[in-house]
Order: sequence, then structure tokens, then C-alpha cells
Amino acid sequence: MVKEILSENTRIGRLVQDYAIITFGLLLFAAGWVLFLIPAEITGGGISGVAAVIYFATKIPVSITYLAINAVLVLIAIKILGANYGVKTIYSILVLTGFFALFENVLSEPIVDDTFLSAVLGGMFGGIGLGVVFSRGGSTGGTDIFAMIINKYRNISPGRIIMLCDVIIIASSYVVFRSPEKLVYGYVSMWVVSYSLDSFLSGANRSAQMFIISKEYKEIAEYINNEAIRGVTLLDGSGWYTKKETKVIMSVVRKKETGAIFRKIKQIDPDAFISMGSVMGVYGQGFDKLKW
Repeated sequence: MVKEILSENTRIGRLVQDYAIITFGLLLFAAGWVLFLIPAEITGGGISGVAAVIYFATKIPVSITYLAINAVLVLIAIKILGANYGVKTIYSILVLTGFFALFENVLSEPIVDDTFLSAVLGGMFGGIGLGVVFSRGGSTGGTDIFAMIINKYRNISPGRIIMLCDVIIIASSYVVFRSPEKLVYGYVSMWVVSYSLDSFLSGANRSAQMFIISKEYKEIAEYINNEAIRGVTLLDGSGWYTKKETKVIMSVVRKKETGAIFRKIKQIDPDAFISMGSVMGVYGQGFDKLKW
């Protein structure tokens, strides 16, 4: 009984820690926008970028547009992907909306005079903030949701969908500013976000191959397949020392997804044996298409 209570307290404590770190990451992400990008009239990617373009054109607050678009996407995602769609994603959307509403009118002029520097610093804050959020299994929603919905019906890499959306969103700012320079700064910001995010999540190898050996393989496989939304292959194995038959789970996931998977495995079976390695290229459903 005492062991169960301690275990539950540990789980709650870890959950509180996760949400606190996600909140910090969202604060960094919001700071990149409200301190550098928006005052310098630079558009980045994602739904934040859409909200910024609408703000530059109509002066409708970023927080209102961001929340409205994400609310529609979340409702669609729940209908298509299931009612258990990410609680952390919904939390992140609400908190980020709050940060935008709280800080978006703090600065009327850019905090630095150099527009290029504003793009770089805004991208760094945004990328590191996203890295912090992803490391704890969170998500800012937006184009991530759109990519997951498209990927459910089409064999298109979510990463490519998100990149295409970002390119189109930034390009749309030309309609507002009629300035090629603004486009360039927007793409600089997008690149810096991508680079900072990759660096925070341990380099450019964004995919990982996991081998998991556990007596609770069914529950772990169900989690990876249904909640992490990644494919699972179940292999037959035999322990040479124990001379016992066992099952081996093999799955390839994005690096940003591994933190949440590790924590879930520890919750299901603390004695599970896990091997994880970075992979340079992953081709097939949910990843990249073969180019040869």
C-alpha cells in the first residue's frame, strides 16, 4: 500500500515537473515572437505565423487568432485522431495564448535595431522553446496537428508537410508588406528555429530506432501505436542466458517523441530493457519517401 502511494506521488511529481518545464519552454517561444519577431514585423512559420500575418494586416491580436485557429484544428483532430488526443497539446495552446495576450503589447518598437538580428534572436528563442516543450512530450499544436491529420490519410512525411506550410505562411506576408526583404528575414527566422530545435534535441539526426524488451510488451506496443502514433514491429527473441522466449518491440520514432515514450515505458515496466540508436535516414510511411 505504501509502495503504491509513493509510486503515485512520484508519478504526480513527475507530471507537475513536466508541465512546469513545458510552461517555461512556451514562455521562451512566446518571448521570441513578442520581443523580436512581431516588433520587427517579421513573420515566422506555424499558426503563430498565420496569426502574425493577420495581425500585421488587420491589427487583430495574435492571441485571439492563434486560439481560434488552434481550437478548430484540435476539434478536427479529436474527431479524426480520437478523443484521447494530447492533453499536453491543448494545455500548451491555452498557455501560449495566455502568454501572447499578456505580452504582445509590451513593445511597440523592436528591442534591437538590426532586423536580421531580430530574426536570428527570435528564431533562437522559438527553436529552443520548442525543444524544451518537445523534450517533455508537449506540442504547440498548429501545423503539427494539420500534419498528423494529413499523414493519417496520405503517405507524406509530417516534417515535409510542416515545412511546406511554413514556406507558404511566410510567403503570404508579401501580400501585406510587399517587401522581398521581409520574406528573406522570415525564412532566416524559420531556418534558425529549425537549427536551434535540432541542436537542442541532440543534433541533426532527428529519428531514433528503439528496441524494447519487456514482459509488458503488449501495453507498451499499444501505447506507441495508438498514442505516440508510430508503427511497431514485434519480433520473436530468445534470451541466451535465461533460455526463455521473449518478444522484442522495434519502432522508429522522431527524436522529439522519445522522452514521452521513455517515461511511459518506465511507468508500465521499470525493468524494461531498451536500446536506442540514432538513424541517418528513415524511409517509408510517416517519414521520408525513397528518392532513388
